[in-house]
Amino acid sequence: MSEDLKWDKQCRQAVKKANRMLGVIKRNFIDRSKETIMPLYKSLVRPHLEYCVPIWSPHYQKDIELVKEVQRRTTKLIDDVRNLHHEERIKRLNLMTLEKRRLRSDLIETFKHLKLLMIVII
Repeated sequence: MSEDLKWDKQCRQAVKKANRMLGVIKRNFIDRSKETIMPLYKSLVRPHLEYCVPIWSPHYQKDIELVKEVQRRTTKLIDDVRNLHHEERIKRLNLMTLEKRRLRSDLIETFKHLKLLMIVII
């Protein structure tokens, strides 16, 4: 967190790590099928974008776009859907957008806190 209480530095660092891993995948895997790229993305790239995201979740549009670009680049690697629009690639690959995943994570954390509060009250 910066002195002005913004998370843009954390966001840039997460994107940098995710892009680094995406580069490793791009350089080392010739097979660009959905069956190869998607498990690699989900296990090696996306965790960098979602680590502690309930705390530093991007709120500014520039940060949201920065994070979203990693998923766009990943889906463009896949041969079968490369030429489609981003939203169509997401649908065809049966992926949830990173924004929806952050919202889901926020809802889960809220539920946990409310459940804990109910236990304390009772």
